[in-house]
Amino acid sequence: MKAKTSSASLAITTDIILPSDTNALHGLFGGELLARVDRICCIAAQRHANAICVTVSVNNVSFGKVIPLGSMMTIEAKVSRSFSSSMEVIADVYLENRDSGEKTKVNEAIYTFVAVDNNGKPIPVPEIIPETDLEKQRYQNALQRRQLSLVVAGKLKPKDATELKSLFE
Repeated sequence: MKAKTSSASLAITTDIILPSDTNALHGLFGGELLARVDRICCIAAQRHANAICVTVSVNNVSFGKVIPLGSMMTIEAKVSRSFSSSMEVIADVYLENRDSGEKTKVNEAIYTFVAVDNNGKPIPVPEIIPETDLEKQRYQNALQRRQLSLVVAGKLKPKDATELKSLFE
């Protein structure tokens, strides 16, 4: 299986925030943001795997700033690292200034997906080749996050979490 670049999985969506998307304070519902991020991350994962992908976990969501009614919001997602059948996908959420066109990052989310066949069984995915400095950093950090998750779940002994140990040495 041929490795792919992280940028090859890039998926982008832009939308306007409407009244039905917002809470009583006219900010985007957190759950609405999670659903939109999940969909675009799934597209990035499927683009990388060339297969059906399902969400396994939402590893982290940072609600950095309220996304107000009427805002233009862009979500950019790409695979940061792949493992045997799973992929970590990071989404960056931006608000676009209507007057200047300037984009400001306001949120970030990290999801994990697994590629499956038509029967729902996990299948292998290509390796990732990070190219930019940010992609390389996210690639490295993905392994640390994965090892931490495995330690917490009792699937990896702390002494075997080599990438986590390197943080403290």
